[in-house]
Amino acid sequence: MKLLLASQSPRRKELLSSLGFDFEVVKIDCEEILPENIRIEDAAAYLSELKADAFRELTGDEVLLTADTVVAIDHHILGKPKDEKEAASMLRMLSGKTHQVYTGITIKFVDTIYTETDVADVVFDEITDDEIEYYVQNYKPFDKAGSYGIQEWLGMAKIRKMNGSFYTIMGLPTHLVYKILNEI
Repeated sequence: MKLLLASQSPRRKELLSSLGFDFEVVKIDCEEILPENIRIEDAAAYLSELKADAFRELTGDEVLLTADTVVAIDHHILGKPKDEKEAASMLRMLSGKTHQVYTGITIKFVDTIYTETDVADVVFDEITDDEIEYYVQNYKPFDKAGSYGIQEWLGMAKIRKMNGSFYTIMGLPTHLVYKILNEI
């Protein structure tokens, strides 16, 4: 099996490597646009499959892994912030509240495709404007859904509780990836 990881995320690369898999990183150019009326719980899986479908045809023993993470609060999806102002606004929305993190994975073979989503609830303590400014200035969370990384300062300092997989929140539900790849 030749595993292809379609992600530029250093976190996904680290997690997949830590699971013991050898893989090659590939790039997919795909416009990630959600249908207007998609259910929030289906969004991450939809984007993951969209990426898999945008990749070239697989050959022989190739296996493609794609993933996407969606942060949602109050029936509203928070994507990746485009700038500091948007990042700060998202973090203010999350401050002192519970939100959901959905990570969808797609594992595609020549003739088969598996897509699953895992969800975790995350509870933040109140985050002050000074803390938000510090985090945005020092950690530049512009490549992260919801404007934060659980493994960074904000996650360590302000996440009070979570229900679900730490790795799902980080961007790759490792238990699902491991289970599917080992079953195959």
